[in-house]
Amino acid sequence: MLERYVKRILEARVYDVAVESPLDEAPQLSARLDNRVLIKREDLQPIHSFKLRGAYNKIVRLDPKQRRLGVIAASAGNHAQGVALAAARLDIKAHIVMGRNTPPIKVNAVRALGGHVILHGDTYDDAARHALELIEKHGYIQIPPYDDIDTIAGQGTVGMELLRQQPGALDAIFVPVGGGGLIAGIAAYVKYLRPEVQVIGVEPDGSHCLAAAKAAGRRVTLPYDKLDLFADGVSVAQIGKEPFRIARKYVDDVMIVNTDAICAAVKDIYEDTRSLAEPAGALSVAGMKAWVERQGGAGRTLIAIHSGANLNFDRMRHISERADLGEKREAILAVTIPERPGSFRRFCRVIGKRSVTEFNYRYADPTRAHVFVGLALSPARDRETFVERLSEEGYPVVDMTDNEMAKLHVRHLVGGRAPGDHSELIFRFEFPERPGALMNFLTVLGERWNISLFHYRNHGAAWGRVLVGFHASKADRAALVKSLGATGYRFWEETDNPAYAQFLA
Repeated sequence: MLERYVKRILEARVYDVAVESPLDEAPQLSARLDNRVLIKREDLQPIHSFKLRGAYNKIVRLDPKQRRLGVIAASAGNHAQGVALAAARLDIKAHIVMGRNTPPIKVNAVRALGGHVILHGDTYDDAARHALELIEKHGYIQIPPYDDIDTIAGQGTVGMELLRQQPGALDAIFVPVGGGGLIAGIAAYVKYLRPEVQVIGVEPDGSHCLAAAKAAGRRVTLPYDKLDLFADGVSVAQIGKEPFRIARKYVDDVMIVNTDAICAAVKDIYEDTRSLAEPAGALSVAGMKAWVERQGGAGRTLIAIHSGANLNFDRMRHISERADLGEKREAILAVTIPERPGSFRRFCRVIGKRSVTEFNYRYADPTRAHVFVGLALSPARDRETFVERLSEEGYPVVDMTDNEMAKLHVRHLVGGRAPGDHSELIFRFEFPERPGALMNFLTVLGERWNISLFHYRNHGAAWGRVLVGFHASKADRAALVKSLGATGYRFWEETDNPAYAQFLA
């Protein structure tokens, strides 16, 4: 199997449009991890992503009849741009189906490259189904993003380049995983020539389709309602069939990282390269850091694939907020202090000379108040030490550093309930970022449920994060949940979240 893939990788015609991306030293990461870290800069491709390689290698091999029919792809991301540019270079009409909530920057990028954009649905599945309908109707040729031999071979040229660029010591290569085309191509080439080099996949918590498949010994489909949407470039529910055929045997390990770790990795890459990686593009660095922490040791040579830099400008705010949490350089704490003169000053004295990154004060009753405080930490273990000290000083404290509702909403929304004795249920939602999403939500709910709280923040992604409160009792929960399900939006109940209890209730 590997010989066949190596031959196709060597024959891949990617350099008509792609460049041989550099393999750059990362001196700051190297010093922090006590290992030599190299970053493969696929962000420097013409579309700022490796996806151009596979798309072009697939399209360039089409026969004249297929080219006349035109090509089609369902994608809201880098594959869309790769197909559009590859088709334009070969004078082929490209149709790209994207969700209606696709950020304008991505829609405009595809159009600028000559692609015909078709907006349909809100999810990748919606777009993919519509693409199949158009194929049936018009005969367009589908260009798969990862589950195709020619696409995998095109992506595999990344592995060919990095072995040529680093012919000496090399211990491990870290590769972001979505559908699996990139890691399959790299693993096929690297394991054939350098079987001692470890190939390690990295996935977000919630989109770990390769890790789940390797654990089960077969491809599995992750539940959509738990699928990670932050690293949208790798938000895939099921690993591709052909990529898994390679990865199950030749990928040595898979690291799973959370959103905060990805944000920290974006910052790491920026500090060493001055490149702003998209979340999926920084995934490999996040996984490398987790792997080094788990394995220990020093003096190894490690390569991370920086797979893309198509970052919406508006997402930078959210990423910067979470980066220090991911690096364990910030703690978010909820502390209850006495409501009496001098107590605020006494609490600040306990904080000492630590840098305060955030401070929200909420009056609770005549005897106590709640403080939502962010603190800079150095070293990371200072978090546990400081929580213990607060407890010893008599302060009730809840560590909310890993509380998603607190980080997404409460830190921007400290307040109390409106007067009255209404009971309340709290839910966190993901709304598609498109006109009419809120009106659809309200229309489906009808007039039965009164909204008592609403908080929304735009993160520059295809999905907005929303916190909603309803005047409803626990006896109403089943009926309310049924109504919320009819909206078609993903949601999680947060009524029992301590962040709600202390700062919003």
